[in-house]
Amino acid sequence: MLIEIHTIQNHSPANLNRDDLGAPKTCYFGGVLRSRISSQCLKRSIRMGDAFRELLGGVRTRRLAKLIADRANDPALEKKAEKVLHECGFLPKKGKTADDDAAGSGDSKMLVYVSLQAIDEMIALLKNGTPSDPKALAAQFAQRIVEKTVAPDMALSGRMLEPDKSGAEIWKKYDATVEAALQAAHAISTHEARPEVDYYVAADDIPGEDAGAGYVDEALFASACFYKYFSIHREQLSKNLEGFGDDVEKLAAHTVGAFLCGAALSNPTGKQNSFAAHNPPDGMLVEIRTANTPISYANAFAAPVQAGNRDVITQSIAQLGQYASDLDAGFGPPERRFWFSPNLRYPLAGPKGEPLANQNCKSLDELVRAVVGAMGHDWDEVQKVKMSENPLEQLR
Repeated sequence: MLIEIHTIQNHSPANLNRDDLGAPKTCYFGGVLRSRISSQCLKRSIRMGDAFRELLGGVRTRRLAKLIADRANDPALEKKAEKVLHECGFLPKKGKTADDDAAGSGDSKMLVYVSLQAIDEMIALLKNGTPSDPKALAAQFAQRIVEKTVAPDMALSGRMLEPDKSGAEIWKKYDATVEAALQAAHAISTHEARPEVDYYVAADDIPGEDAGAGYVDEALFASACFYKYFSIHREQLSKNLEGFGDDVEKLAAHTVGAFLCGAALSNPTGKQNSFAAHNPPDGMLVEIRTANTPISYANAFAAPVQAGNRDVITQSIAQLGQYASDLDAGFGPPERRFWFSPNLRYPLAGPKGEPLANQNCKSLDELVRAVVGAMGHDWDEVQKVKMSENPLEQLR
């Protein structure tokens, strides 16, 4: 089963996701320049948002040794953990060694994504001191990293580790890869969008002989209506959560519901203090497909939306409905289709005005309950199943 999420979201002027020059990310699509938000940026904003907080079970960091010591409340464990992790092939940044005296000198040059359960078992191994040899402990660390992966965020986004070849002997019998249950597209504007320049000054509160500004600079920004697309493979999600116990399916349903909430309520944080582009979606289409063939509706906007008699949001939703209707005729409709627009402000309809959704929802809560219900669960019940502790709470 696939749970596919299609979102139309209009952002006011912002720079939510910057490139290496500080400009809003862009791409060409349909022959014109579009605003873009990377899939990595979208996934992180959802993972770190309040809607997903109770389901965080993993932490991705270069400072795993420090996290182990902090969680154990034992600073002496940091150097021991560094040496073991280096034996695993998680080498320190260039110019550093595991024997450097400074705390944190062994921060690895790669991000290591591990579950809270794996971290706790690493702490127990270090405190037990058996075996005491770092290389022998490294093999046990690797085993924990591979086997202890019950974390909804990791189950969705997956994990790939590429330790240095110095740890090849340890990893040759393990596969640390977690196949992602989630596919996420880069968000693109439904219309042509070109970055603009903001020339700004900072005034000096204490006047002097000079009449000029205390600071002058330029910043790039853009305003765009985005199409966002996500696809969740339910069976892969449940497989990744195996080991949680008898409530795996409920945890999977909670994960889908929380992800839906996060997709609606969490925005990227780039330059939000300067632009405050906190604009929720105007339309969310969720489809349930039993065939494991994902279908994106991005080509609904290959011909860019033109503002005319209808505003850009209305026209974007109209093109989405027309394209979905055409694909229904060509490839068959999904088994279930849910449409949410706040208070049903914007309808989703086909070319003759016929409604496309099996259920139209006025609120996000109604949408989440309907989708979780289609998975065979009750939203109130599945929310009781969550991770016992958030591993990032101490780092916030």
